[in-house]
Amino acid sequence: MLSLAPHEEIYGFGLQFFSMAHRGKRRAIRVNADPRADTGDSHAPIPFYISSRGYGILVDTARYATFYCGESRPKPATFLAEAPGGIVPLYSKTLEDQDTSQVLVEIPTAQGIDVYLFAGPSMLDVVRRYNLFSGGGVLPPEWGLGVWYRAASSATEADIASIAAEFRERNIPCDVMGLEAGWHSHAYSCSFSWNMSRFTHPENFVRHLKQQNFHLNLWEHAFIHPSSPLFEPMCNLAGNTAVWGGLVPDFQDAQARRVFGEYHRKHLIDIGIEGFKLDECDNSDFTGGWSFAELSQFPSGVDGEQMHSLFGLLYQRALWEQFLEHGQETYSLVRSSGALAAPYPFVLYSDLYDHRQFVRALVNASFSGLLWCPEVRDATSEEDLIRRLQTVVFSPLAMINGWYIFNPPWKQLDRKKNNANELSPNWKELEARCREILGWRMQLIPYIRAAFARYASDGTPPFRALALDWPDVPAFRKTDDAWMVGDRLLVAPLFAGEAGRDLTLPPGLWHDFWTGSTVKGGATVEMTRDTRNIPVFVKSGAVLPLATVTNSTSDAESRALHVWIFGDGSLPFICETPAGKLQITWSAASRSVSVRQQGNQRYSIAGWAQAGLESDSSGSEHG
Repeated sequence: MLSLAPHEEIYGFGLQFFSMAHRGKRRAIRVNADPRADTGDSHAPIPFYISSRGYGILVDTARYATFYCGESRPKPATFLAEAPGGIVPLYSKTLEDQDTSQVLVEIPTAQGIDVYLFAGPSMLDVVRRYNLFSGGGVLPPEWGLGVWYRAASSATEADIASIAAEFRERNIPCDVMGLEAGWHSHAYSCSFSWNMSRFTHPENFVRHLKQQNFHLNLWEHAFIHPSSPLFEPMCNLAGNTAVWGGLVPDFQDAQARRVFGEYHRKHLIDIGIEGFKLDECDNSDFTGGWSFAELSQFPSGVDGEQMHSLFGLLYQRALWEQFLEHGQETYSLVRSSGALAAPYPFVLYSDLYDHRQFVRALVNASFSGLLWCPEVRDATSEEDLIRRLQTVVFSPLAMINGWYIFNPPWKQLDRKKNNANELSPNWKELEARCREILGWRMQLIPYIRAAFARYASDGTPPFRALALDWPDVPAFRKTDDAWMVGDRLLVAPLFAGEAGRDLTLPPGLWHDFWTGSTVKGGATVEMTRDTRNIPVFVKSGAVLPLATVTNSTSDAESRALHVWIFGDGSLPFICETPAGKLQITWSAASRSVSVRQQGNQRYSIAGWAQAGLESDSSGSEHG
């Protein structure tokens, strides 16, 4: 039980879809796919919260925990003859902002727990310390920061080769091609063996795509079908209950992780697979009731409740260990995670499909050392597709997930017509608009990589809530629909059907990313409906390099940078990774850009321009 001061706000608890500020609420830290209400249930809940007073609390438990964030108060001790003011209310109001209260943590089945306190003094310092305690943030490979596309689950090797060729021919940026459940000979539960009727020569297929600079990512879940080559070696390393008729690996056991991981190494990673999409490693009360029971038992001694809390993180570990041992990079997807996950090269996603919830999850993930992908599938309208695409290119992983549509969404928004190859008459126009938006992502990769490099070195989340940077701005205490990217970009998306939105900008001077015009901070900005661009603001003084748009990060032209100067250019750009250091500075006196490179950076400056003014003779273009 911990005190809660007047006006003290509470943030965190992992991936939360329904709210950002938790004062006065009850949070159930329980693994659950696709939560339907603001209860705290999530497929990545974490027993860690941050206070606006500049401290953080981690309750180290794999048991389901409930946090009462102020509403569970001590019983009153003094009799009142009548209600204050002489008016008897119909009911007692919930916790007021000015009330003193407490945070009560309830873990009925725990025998004992450790509690960790992370000191600030600021909330951002708390998050940094928590992420460094976890091992530091992840630094993804450059290709992982490019555009991802997941093909239909029914696609064959010929279908995927056709999509890949079309993307290259039509100059649609893409670095990662994802295969869904249909690559397995049996998918629910999984065989982890190729469907030879669809993929007759897997090694040749993977090699062919790699020659076109596509990195391959495979969908799977952990439950092992009896037809799988993994079944016999894993049979005694699994729990006593099944999911979809398959074994549930005991990932708490090091030998189980080793056997499972080494199979993936030998049969998949060694032929060129560079990442995985780890699906359905959470739990389900709301979407069919699948998964193993809470009373399940595992050889390591943990029960089903504990395993639900640990399963996603340990599943990641089983595969990540194989990449680590062989010095290979990966950037992968997972549907469940847990505490201390910041170093893991996995990004969360969900089968939910509400755009506002996706944005809120992106903001909330920053409090708990998590990364979130607000993926794009099909959409309800062209505007909805554009809005979602604009959001995802300013996120940790820019993915279009076409798992249940045969053609890319810009060709046909209607799912039935898409799968019947009935393309929209204007699909080429919509494709051109989407191609432009995906190009923004390719331009931003050097900047996003620098933000991740800082995440790895000092724990600063690369995508984060405005409240972390400006805790003293009252408007940001509950702002869950805008976020910072790195140290100088602020993104405030619009949603389909909105006429516009208002946003209070942080203190100082800012610039419109698209026009370069100056905007004074500390005031509310009215943004009108405009499907051309997503509202993005740049901190004045920023030196911002934008890469040349290419079809993949492997293209050497992507190393040619167009440098934009916002305001006086007093904030140099610095990216320091294990590969080396890149520093770009601006001299107002000589009106010149200078570059310092150490190590294997290999960047060049294609041109520079001052935002809002004419560019230099190189003719570099912005946006």
